Amino acid sequence: MLRINEAIKEEVALVKEVVQFDHVTKRYPGKVALRDVTFTLPRGKVIGLIGPNGSGKSTALKLMAGLLRASIGAVAVNGKPATRRIGGEVAYLSELDALYSSFTIEETIGLHQGLYEDFDREKAHEMLSFMQLNPGDKVKNLSKGNRGRLKIVLALSRRAALILMDEPLSGLDPIVRESIIKGMISFIDLETQTVIMTTHEVAEIEPMLDLVVAIRDGQVLKIEEIDNIRGQLNMSLVEWMKQTLA
Repeated sequence: MLRINEAIKEEVALVKEVVQFDHVTKRYPGKVALRDVTFTLPRGKVIGLIGPNGSGKSTALKLMAGLLRASIGAVAVNGKPATRRIGGEVAYLSELDALYSSFTIEETIGLHQGLYEDFDREKAHEMLSFMQLNPGDKVKNLSKGNRGRLKIVLALSRRAALILMDEPLSGLDPIVRESIIKGMISFIDLETQTVIMTTHEVAEIEPMLDLVVAIRDGQVLKIEEIDNIRGQLNMSLVEWMKQTLA
């Protein structure tokens, strides 16, 4: 595991931007999800991708994960084309539930350890304890919120350079979101990892973010540092979002 981590650190040092979109358009039948999008994102940050439903956020994440191909243009992760081969360097948490219901939590952890060379089982068990999840429980018996917690554990237990999270707080009880957000921060290694997430819980996730990307109608409108929004602009993230996306 140490060798994997050192290899990631060496690769991180070579490429300044973790993600690059170069004039990317993504079309679906009857719909254009992204329109001629060009931007770069720095590494070592927690980045929020925000915008209304249907703005292209999930499509952008799937392009970064190599799960989709651009109709026009190019997407790169760590300087490499974002194809399905990039999966070893990218951890992707889908908004959809792809867990095996018949497995226990422990069996689910074992499955992911077998699938991903960079999966850290010790870290996974630390996170299970923090999330108050019992390794012996069957996935099919978990509440929606606990299934969401398990998905977070699986994503953050990888030592991938890029972690993509599509609505990670979806289904979680608002009462526990703050503690889970604080826990998520403690389990991210920003020396080697970058996290990009979509979320509708903008106010709650603000303390976790370093950078925010505003997207609407398939176009990136603005990329801004959270410190600039609070300091120079004297706004909360919600206020900035309403102004930028209006």
